[in-house]
This record gives sequence, C-alpha cells and structure tokens, in this order.
Amino acid sequence: MASEADEESLDLFQEPADFYEPEKQATFVSHQLLSGSEITVRLVGHNPLWGHFLWNAGRKISAYLEERAEEVVKGRTVLELGAGAGLPSLVCALNGAAQTVVTDYPDAELIENLRYNIDHCALLSKPPMIMAEGYLWGAPIEKLTKYLSDGSEFDVLILADLLFNHSEHEKLIKTVQLTLKRSPASRAYVFFTPYRPWLYEKDLAFFDLARDSGFAVAKTFEKVMDKVMFEEDPGDELLRRTVFGYELSWAS
Repeated sequence: MASEADEESLDLFQEPADFYEPEKQATFVSHQLLSGSEITVRLVGHNPLWGHFLWNAGRKISAYLEERAEEVVKGRTVLELGAGAGLPSLVCALNGAAQTVVTDYPDAELIENLRYNIDHCALLSKPPMIMAEGYLWGAPIEKLTKYLSDGSEFDVLILADLLFNHSEHEKLIKTVQLTLKRSPASRAYVFFTPYRPWLYEKDLAFFDLARDSGFAVAKTFEKVMDKVMFEEDPGDELLRRTVFGYELSWAS
C-alpha cells in the first residue's frame, strides 16, 4: 500500500480536471434532395484534414450530379476522392449509380465516419451499392477497383474542395489518370471555392497540370453563395462565396 507521502507525490503529477480540452463531438448536417427528401450526414468532431465541415462545393456538386443523374450517374461507376462525410457519393448511390466507392485519407476516424453515413442512410437500398475505403492519392488503385465487376476504372470521379492542397496536385492528377476510364463519356468533376483568394492562381494551376497530363478541361459551373463559410477569414469576399465547377475528360 502506498504511503501518505507517496500519494502526495503522485498527486503532483496529476493534471487538473480541466487540463485537456474536451473532445469535440460529432455533428449532423442535412442536405435537401430534389425530391424534397432530406439526407443527413454525420461530420467528425474535429479533424486536421478538415473532415469536420460540409463544404459548399460538396453541396453544389451533389445537386449538380443529382440534376443530371439520368445522363451522368445512373448505371455508371463512381469514385469520390477526399470525401469528408461523403454526401456526393451518397447522392450518386441514391440516383442509380451501378457502384460507388467513396474514399478519404486512411485515417480510422474518417473512414469509420464514412461507413457510418452509409449504414445510417435510410434512403439507400440494402445492401447499398456503395463502399468506403481509405486511400492515399497517387497510390495503386487495386483496393478501389476490386469493387467493380469488370475490375477496370471508373466512369465518374468526384473531387470536391480539394484544390487548396497545392502540394498534392501531382498525386491527385496521377490518381485521376489511374482511375478515370478511357472513354469519351467519362468525366472527373472538380468543384471548389478559393477560400484563400490570394492563392487562387495556385488553385487554378491544378488545371494546367491536368492539361499537361492528357486531359481536356472545361469550366461548366459557377455559383455565388448567399454568404461565406467563414465570416472572419481575410481576402476577397466574392471569391470566398463562389463555387466553381470544372470537368476533366481524356483529350481526344
């Protein structure tokens, strides 16, 4: 049994009850579908990879693909990169995609949260034709293509609010090269907001790299949101409110 002196010395090394910040709890956000139904997704409490937000580009690309589901989603295979909560992938799965694979950085909390959102989406048929995997951009793709019946590549790629990560552009392009099916109808949809307007040109450099890597690039969407996501952020407010959308296809 520890002596009284020992107990006192142990107390010296015990942090006060409020020493650690409380762990941030998960939150839930909803997105309205064209049918009027709502889909609710869980966001992780906090994550250094920014998975604790539902970004404007994620909402807008979800609506964009839903509006064009008959043409670009139904019966097709879909891959989402850097998905966060995975809203666009869930929308594709709900709109008849043959198979959807939703991915993010292989962080256990992020991937568990994606699987939670799949399991708790009441609108999905059971079993759902959507799977979640951890994936590092630029890495081999066998763990992604194993879900496809023909083992080939994907018809549709979703990249929502990923371009801020300038150092990863080359790896991201490599992944698009590896995963986008070489078909005239295949598309990678790239939606983003320049949350740091002074780095807007660096965001756009992604598309220069895409052209140099064998892709045709077309701007197809621009929407000014009612308000910015982060009121206190610096820089051009109009840019911080705008979602831009581009399509990548294999150059003929």
